[in-house]
Amino acid sequence: MMKWSTFLASGGAQRQDSRQKGVTLVELMVAMALGLLIALAAAAALLVSRQGFAAVDAASQLRDNGRYLQSLTQRLGVQAGYRDVKFATDTTAKANQSYGATAPPPNIFGLNNASRTSTATWDAGTVRTSGQVGYGSDILVLRHQTSSSTPDATSSDGTMIDCAGVASTAVPTGLDDKLVSILHVGVGSDGEPALLCSRSDTGAAPYDVQPIISGVENFQVLYGVDGIGPGNTTVPIPSASADSIPERYLRADQLTVAGNDAATYANWQRVRSIRIGVVLRGPPGSAIDNASQTFYPLGVSKASGSGTPGSGFANNSTDPGTAYTPTVDSRLRQVVTFTVHLRNFQGEY
Repeated sequence: MMKWSTFLASGGAQRQDSRQKGVTLVELMVAMALGLLIALAAAAALLVSRQGFAAVDAASQLRDNGRYLQSLTQRLGVQAGYRDVKFATDTTAKANQSYGATAPPPNIFGLNNASRTSTATWDAGTVRTSGQVGYGSDILVLRHQTSSSTPDATSSDGTMIDCAGVASTAVPTGLDDKLVSILHVGVGSDGEPALLCSRSDTGAAPYDVQPIISGVENFQVLYGVDGIGPGNTTVPIPSASADSIPERYLRADQLTVAGNDAATYANWQRVRSIRIGVVLRGPPGSAIDNASQTFYPLGVSKASGSGTPGSGFANNSTDPGTAYTPTVDSRLRQVVTFTVHLRNFQGEY
């Protein structure tokens, strides 16, 4: 039997010495290279997953903003033209109003490719120039009265809101005493283009302006009209031509007749629905695909079989922004298009 001392002095010692040996320089360099490759692969996978997460999060936010915009506009559209209960059957109050008996201001109004300030009147705007934030975006004006539970109530029931979600407690004192909600595109407090709300309890300037949806860089509005064509000047409009169903969609500038308030107001009173299209954008780096894209906020339908996409409802040369190609900036974008059908009668009181 081999003694323990002999074992250590022979093979056992050799194996022990073998276990104490280190790696060679080549082995160390190979191990470091493999470790670096694994770290790079892990970093790339993390970057891709973070980009995917950012894109999913941005898409979710854009969908939420689109749903909120649609919900708010539907609510305001349902209210447009509403008269308080005290004026529901009043046949004498109209003659006492400042606008007279034949041409009350419309409850639906708009301007094409225009911006506004807080001191502008409810029906005023400034034409946008190319390169300006929100170029091509429109202005939408919606007017209505507050609601009272009884004709002799001294405060409203709080059920009617404006574009900022404010329910005025005041009750109307006349037919032209209305709340005004104005939707338009401008620059928000964070420097991003946003859909702004200009509101007034009195219906007059100055207006309280605040952003309600960030990332709105294109806001298009068309109006479904009943019984009239572009630039109509026939007043009064023959009642035989009206059936409360919109036959066509027109731009705001096709309803407004310069220097003719009677025709302008009569045309706007024939609006029965509103078609709205917006382009929403996400934060920088939210898009995975950085290719150039063209968006059609009013839809991609063609005016004819050989027409260009988006020409079914509008022509980009006469209605800027209806074919929208933003600069490539790594931002995710989404188009939201919907139609609001008006509930209240918009014609003469």
